[in-house]
Amino acid sequence: MNSTKMEELYTYLDDVALYLETNGEVTYLEGLAEAGENLFRGVVCQSVNPEQKEWLLDKLSSMDLESVTKEDVRKAYQLAVLKGMKGAVQPHHSMTPDAVCLFLSYLVNKVLNKSEEPAVLLDLAAGSGNLVNTILNQSNKSLSAGAFEVDETLLKLAFVSANLQKHELQLFHQDSIEPIAFQEVDLVVTDLPVGYYPKDQIAQDYVLKAEEGHSFIHHLMIEQAINKTKAGGFLFFLVPNFLFQSEQAKQLHEYVKGKANILGLLQLPKSMFQSEQFGKSIFMLQKKGEQTRQPKQALLAELPSFNKKDSLADMMKQINKWFQEELRI
Repeated sequence: MNSTKMEELYTYLDDVALYLETNGEVTYLEGLAEAGENLFRGVVCQSVNPEQKEWLLDKLSSMDLESVTKEDVRKAYQLAVLKGMKGAVQPHHSMTPDAVCLFLSYLVNKVLNKSEEPAVLLDLAAGSGNLVNTILNQSNKSLSAGAFEVDETLLKLAFVSANLQKHELQLFHQDSIEPIAFQEVDLVVTDLPVGYYPKDQIAQDYVLKAEEGHSFIHHLMIEQAINKTKAGGFLFFLVPNFLFQSEQAKQLHEYVKGKANILGLLQLPKSMFQSEQFGKSIFMLQKKGEQTRQPKQALLAELPSFNKKDSLADMMKQINKWFQEELRI
């Protein structure tokens, strides 16, 4: 990685976001999206006075986007988004950790390498787009994607980030539990939001709706994802460790077993989370189809710290062996 280029880009994004926050009626995150938009279009897009425009143009002229790699663009943008999220009051403003995004990319490449055909990816809760953009950057094959995000600021950040990285990413400003007009896909990867879904009328159309009160949004999103996946397609979810311990867990387990083959559950390192109650795992599924079968042994493991390279390398050898023996990949 060319850290100098990445640092230069971060400095540009941070400086412009702070300037727009200080001189306009925008938050840092909104200013960050505007900074990226200026860089992508090569012009100042904001309605500002001549002095402010001159300052923004001067900053813009200092950056050469063509000299920065896609991964450096993503990382610089990610660092700036993380800074903005620390100051954001919205609890849903969070980002999938970089190490997790890269590990998911490795798993995605394992299953996509089965076919030489181009593939389509779907993310039902894209946030600022870090996860979907990481997978697009790391993919070994032609991969296009669609993503849904209900928060307007996060969606704008994802849009600008994808443009700067020149990705083929369709973005939708929509609650993805509502009916969505999107093709069936080869792959779903989503960091699931956790909690209750407030729109009971929409939840009524789901098998996994609650019998009383609000339904779990993470259950409904799993059902929506399975419905939008082609037969034989793969699904990777970041789920809370308590997924199968809630009062609706039995219903979820029966539904998933009926629609998909459960490939595995990989618990993320405990050190990544402030406390056990926030711990997450990677839940791996394959939608049932004529050519699919349930593995004799699901892949169940607790991942070592991503900082322990030797332990992680050993774990990846075991995972590679499992893919080879159980899925013949």
